[in-house]
Amino acid sequence: MGKLDDRVAIVTGAGQGIGKGIATAFAKEGASVAIVERNEVTCKATAEEIRNMGYKAVGLVCNVGDQISVESTITRIVSEIGSIDILVNNAQRFVQPRNIEDIEEDDWDKSLQVGLKSTWYCCKAVFPYMKNKGGKIINICSGAGITGVEGKAVYCATKEAVRTFSKIAAREWAKYNINVNVICPVAETPLTNFMKSVDPEGHRSLIQGTVMQKWGDPEIDIGRAAVFLASSDSDFITGQSLMVDGGGIML
Repeated sequence: MGKLDDRVAIVTGAGQGIGKGIATAFAKEGASVAIVERNEVTCKATAEEIRNMGYKAVGLVCNVGDQISVESTITRIVSEIGSIDILVNNAQRFVQPRNIEDIEEDDWDKSLQVGLKSTWYCCKAVFPYMKNKGGKIINICSGAGITGVEGKAVYCATKEAVRTFSKIAAREWAKYNINVNVICPVAETPLTNFMKSVDPEGHRSLIQGTVMQKWGDPEIDIGRAAVFLASSDSDFITGQSLMVDGGGIML
């Protein structure tokens, strides 16, 4: 028996990295997982990889920064898989680090669209299906937003906006038995590998900033934490930020 048997989970941006790790962990606990991803290649590949392990997954191409695309994808998931029990908002548009005086308006638009607004789109779209039976929503944020990191004003501000949004959603939707929580992870992903090539000093500082002096694993470390928040084990937890960061931030 798995912790998520007979539940339907959506994970956005799950073609690779943390999203893939969470989706895989969910599937191994019995959930039917919808991989919602803009990149068709990674979307389909991740779903197939999970199915080849003997678990249930489907890959659906979706631009989570477009409300119509999100709504049609949610409708398809409900029609083909079943009503939604779990939503993980993981997708985030990468924006090149810049000092405040060098930030372009387009940087804000990209980050807020596929970050903050996409989280709102997805939460709003699944709400009708969770309203009468409850559900679990997990939004992926960042310790960088809590502490502030030079050169990352856009990213940090976006993630903190999502964290604030999550606390308000937790308050408003508690009466419907919808738990809304946040995970702030530190994990080795294609993005951190890219960061290593463009910002090696920032890459080193992230590792050095953890007590454990290492990256987390997207599935084993971040995915298992997400399973906890998605399962009945966390029914009395809402509005919280779980720091899965090797002790990088101690609140």
